[in-house]
Amino acid sequence: MKITFACFDSVSIDHGGALVQVLETKRELEALGITVSLFDRWKPFSPAETDLVHIFAARYSTFQMAMTMHLLDVPFVTSSIFFTQHSASVIRNALRIEKMLKRFRSSIWTDYGYTRQICDWSEAVLPNTHDEADLIRCGMGIPAEKITVIPNGVDRRFENADPGLFVKTYGVKDFILNVGHIGPGRKNVLGLIHALETINHPAVIIGRITKDAAGAACVAEAAKNKNMLLIPGLANDSEMLASAYAACDTFVLPSLFETPGIAALEAGLAGAKIVITPHGGTRDYFGSMAHYAAPHSVESIRNAITQALSEPKTSGLRDHIRREFLWSTVAQKTAAVYQSVISKRSNRA
Repeated sequence: MKITFACFDSVSIDHGGALVQVLETKRELEALGITVSLFDRWKPFSPAETDLVHIFAARYSTFQMAMTMHLLDVPFVTSSIFFTQHSASVIRNALRIEKMLKRFRSSIWTDYGYTRQICDWSEAVLPNTHDEADLIRCGMGIPAEKITVIPNGVDRRFENADPGLFVKTYGVKDFILNVGHIGPGRKNVLGLIHALETINHPAVIIGRITKDAAGAACVAEAAKNKNMLLIPGLANDSEMLASAYAACDTFVLPSLFETPGIAALEAGLAGAKIVITPHGGTRDYFGSMAHYAAPHSVESIRNAITQALSEPKTSGLRDHIRREFLWSTVAQKTAAVYQSVISKRSNRA
């Protein structure tokens, strides 16, 4: 089986969850004997040389790719990587208005329109959570039989991470930890910093700081807290990052939404307690084994952290993640979808 992976242009610049998803899925599929190539826009592409294209992210930045594959009748599946805090009914109404406006100007598109069209062209749609699947099905009208939930995953190496490296380097352990981009509104790092103002406990925030007013505000507020350490972003394959997960007591991700936040899975596999947003399908992954904090409430974030700190670590979440969400398990589920799509295409021919 030969698969081609494609994604939005900035994926290697963003260093976010999409890049981790692409590279880890590729590695584990190759371990299963599947040939996976990364689409290179500067090299000739021959549809005959691939059985299937897998597009990661259904949005404006991948629309041209999806449209070209559709016009050339190249089969593709899509990991939608889509979520919104709007309800399915809001999405339906937005798409209805878009359709009416297209009668007058065919070039009028909404973000929802791009996502829906890519999903419609796809042979299969692979959301990361059931919440995401419901929005695509109920909000965009994509048939349920086309949708298969494929979870995000985590690298097994985080399970055996050594806390000693981080403790020796930074002189802190059993701290509160956040990992992610520092500045973007969705990540809500500023809200976390405000929540930590009255918690007398060491805290570490690791992430690339955006060069804008939001990033500067996070840095300025963090500097006021004597218990807080801000560390510029570490690569996902960094031994220091894995060590930070193992050395912390509680990992906190109070984003506006996550699907589900790969960093939280990594921290959970390393043994950390988890405080996370309830939005975006996180309960699919963490169930009753995490504390959930309302992202718009500093008090809720503070209370969830305080509660988590008061409890002992247990092995329940670590065992659950190891059993359900290793990238090897994700790859097996993904490969099953590929095989189904290829078989159906072959039968139609």
